[in-house]
Amino acid sequence: METILGLDYPTLWFLVVGALFSGYGILDGFDLGAGAMHLFIRSDKNRRIALNAVGPVWDGNEVWLVIGGGTLFAGFPIFYATLFSAMYIPFMLFIFFIILRAISIEFRSKEEMKWWRNLWDFTYTLSSGMIAFLLGVVLGNVLQGFPLDEHFEAINPHLTMFLNPYAIIVGFTTLTLMMMHGAIYLSLKTEGKLFDHVVLMLEKCMIAFIIMYTIMSLYTLIFFPHLAERFKEYPVLFILPVLAVLSIANIPRLAKKQKYLSAFIFSSITFSLLLILVAVQLYPSLLIATNNPENTITIYNAAASQKALGIMLTIAAIGTPLVLTYTFIVYKVFWGKVKLDEHSY
Repeated sequence: METILGLDYPTLWFLVVGALFSGYGILDGFDLGAGAMHLFIRSDKNRRIALNAVGPVWDGNEVWLVIGGGTLFAGFPIFYATLFSAMYIPFMLFIFFIILRAISIEFRSKEEMKWWRNLWDFTYTLSSGMIAFLLGVVLGNVLQGFPLDEHFEAINPHLTMFLNPYAIIVGFTTLTLMMMHGAIYLSLKTEGKLFDHVVLMLEKCMIAFIIMYTIMSLYTLIFFPHLAERFKEYPVLFILPVLAVLSIANIPRLAKKQKYLSAFIFSSITFSLLLILVAVQLYPSLLIATNNPENTITIYNAAASQKALGIMLTIAAIGTPLVLTYTFIVYKVFWGKVKLDEHSY
C-alpha cells in the first residue's frame, strides 16, 4: 500500500475529508447559528442587519459542504452509499431545509409587507436550526453505529431509526454549539442596541451549549464505552479532550472581557477539536456494525482504489489552497460592522 509521509492513502484521505468537514462546521456553523436565533431579534432593521452579517458569505460557506460530500463519495464510496441509504430521511430533510434557507434569505426583503417578512424570518430560523440539528443527528448515528450485513448494508432500516436518544442529544449539542458560534460572530458584526441584545443571547447560548456538551459526554461514557478504547490504548490522546474542555472554558472568559474575535477563534478551535475527537474515536472505522464487528465499514474496506486516491490527493493538494485563498479574500473584503444600503438584503 502506497504511503506519503508514513501515512497510507486511505488514512490521508480520511484526514482530508475530516479537514473539509471541519472547515464547513466552522464557516457554515456561525451563519446557521445566527439564522437559528434570527427570530429572537425583534425589529425589522435589526433583523436585516443580522441577515446582512451573513449575506455575503453564507453561500460560499456551503461550498465546503459540497466539496466535503464530494470527497467522501470519491474516497469512501461504500461508506457513502451505506450511510445515505440508511439515513435517507434526515438527509432528504437536510436538503429540503438547505433549499428553504436559501429561499428565505433571498426572498425575505423583496416585499415590504410585514406578514411576508415575518413568514420568511420564521422559515429562515426553522431551516437554519433544523440543518444544524440534523447534522448532529447524523453524527450521533455514525458514532454509535447500527446493524450491518456482510454486504455493508443496514439491516432492517426504518423511518425512525435515526431518532434515538443519543442522536437527539448530539443534535441539540450541535445546534447549541452553532448558536453560540453564530452569536459570537454577530457580536463582531453589530453595534449599538443590537450588539447589546446579541451579547445577552450569547450568554444564554454558552450556558445551553455547556449543559448539552456535559450531557452528551456523560451519555457517551456510560452507554458507548467503546468510543473511549482508543484513549485507553494511547493515554497521550487524553490531551485532546482536555484541550477541548479548556477551549470551551476559554470562550465565556474571553466574551466577558469583550474579546469577541478571540472568542470566535476559540469557538472555531472547539469545532475542530470536537471533530478530531470524533475521528480518533472512530479511526480506522467509518461506521461500526453493532451486530457483528466483521461487518464494520473501515477506511480500508470502503476506500476507492489506490490509483484513484493518489490522483485525488494530488487534486486536493492543488485545490485546497485555492479554496482557502478565496475564503480569505471574501472575509477580508466584508470585514467590519454591517451597514445597510440600497444593495442590502
